[in-house]
Amino acid sequence: MSTSAGDGLGWGPATPTADSVHGLGGQPVVQPDGHVVVPFEALGGTIGSFTSDDGGATWNASVEISARSSHAVPGLRTSPLPPAEINRDGTVYVVWQDNRFEPGGDANDIVLSSSADGTTWSPVSRIPLDPVGSNVDHFIPGLAVDRTSSGRHTLLALTYYFDTNPSCTGSTCQIQVGFSSSLNNGQTWSTPRILSAPMQLAWLAPTSQGAMVGDYISTSFLAGQQRVIGAFAIGSAPMPNGLLNEPMFAGLEKVRGGDNRTTSDPPRSTGLASIPSPTF
Repeated sequence: MSTSAGDGLGWGPATPTADSVHGLGGQPVVQPDGHVVVPFEALGGTIGSFTSDDGGATWNASVEISARSSHAVPGLRTSPLPPAEINRDGTVYVVWQDNRFEPGGDANDIVLSSSADGTTWSPVSRIPLDPVGSNVDHFIPGLAVDRTSSGRHTLLALTYYFDTNPSCTGSTCQIQVGFSSSLNNGQTWSTPRILSAPMQLAWLAPTSQGAMVGDYISTSFLAGQQRVIGAFAIGSAPMPNGLLNEPMFAGLEKVRGGDNRTTSDPPRSTGLASIPSPTF
């Protein structure tokens, strides 16, 4: 990690954690007392975090948030990179794509864990976007937490991609963008809203690891409002000259509650293989 004390104009040296951990997608959040928490995708099949007590001058050894396993989305570049957010009282929330709740691991859910200190984390819970066994695959989440809310009244919002046929093959596989939110600290969630028409993978930017809508998407609360903006890519058929047609969109959504209740982590099954992390 590197830190800046000059508004980003100059940066300090890259500083490892105490255990020299390696991984991808670290996203720092800062608690009210200045304690820094960095959830990340650790190499070796886990979601982890590490912390700093001195503003990033030094970093403590990493801890495991949870083991992870993911369904490989056919034809699409994805990885369980964990977006992190924080509420008013300093609780840190992290989500990622994971298949532990699905029979046979044949699709991904979006799962959630939280922590008061970045070291001890809650059991993983399943965000109820679709019923277990519905054969709907969920991936690339963008989480927002209202930083003016706290405790059991914490507001959460989630934008994500999904497909309804996780066993499809080839460039005709289709994905869409969805949205759900919670008014009660993630205990229950609203019925998901679909934010895009189906898009074919053949319409998306090609990479050596599959079609790509970006490794991350974002969801952010508007200041002082119970509304959020999600930022995501939507692909359409190529333009007449053959050029890619995959612009970025913003979706303005009201944060609502619902009766879809989260599910706590079941005993881990065996035989659910982790997908390899993308290389950069």
